[in-house]
Amino acid sequence: MAEKTEKLLSVLKLQPVVPVLIVDDAATAVPLARALVAGGLKAIEITLRTPAALEAIRRVAGEVEGAVAGAGTILNAAQFDEAVEAGSQFIVSPGTTQELLDAASQSPVPLLPGAATASEVMALREEGYEVLKFFPAEQAGGASYLKALSSPLAGTLFCPTGGISLANAKDYLSLPNVICVGGSWVAPKDLVAKGDWAGITRLAAEAAQLKG
Repeated sequence: MAEKTEKLLSVLKLQPVVPVLIVDDAATAVPLARALVAGGLKAIEITLRTPAALEAIRRVAGEVEGAVAGAGTILNAAQFDEAVEAGSQFIVSPGTTQELLDAASQSPVPLLPGAATASEVMALREEGYEVLKFFPAEQAGGASYLKALSSPLAGTLFCPTGGISLANAKDYLSLPNVICVGGSWVAPKDLVAKGDWAGITRLAAEAAQLKG
């Protein structure tokens, strides 16, 4: 587990913001990922919320130099295995089940499991997880809630995702128990639809410079 934790940390430390993408058309995945990498966001989470997701991961993993492709919204062992087969270098889940933990234990690809309560964090710590996704961040209590967890659950690091934007990202990044945040604002649907890759690169560059 320690080796996978280090592998996950090496990905999450690449940048302050991990783009969380919903890809409707796999044909946009490569230019979108290239635009994000050009702006300094190399680790990219493509969520399994559309039929195009696995193909998008496959293309980004195989064609975009410098990109670290990951899969998000992984809900079960089958999706975990499909995402790894497609080339995912990290896996993200909104919550956790024993089935998912069992699948993760059999794979060299690290899992960033979701948690929203102290009890969920404690349960995952018992499984050996030190780095977690805090989701849905804003709806579950926001930065103040996460700050309150930092002392009693010291040693656990979080990547908050859900409702995070340029306006509030620094509130999270300033916390001692936050390693990075996940956000979709760096790849707005309207810019993707227009193929405005330069615009996305500008947003990515702005996000890459964020500090707490």
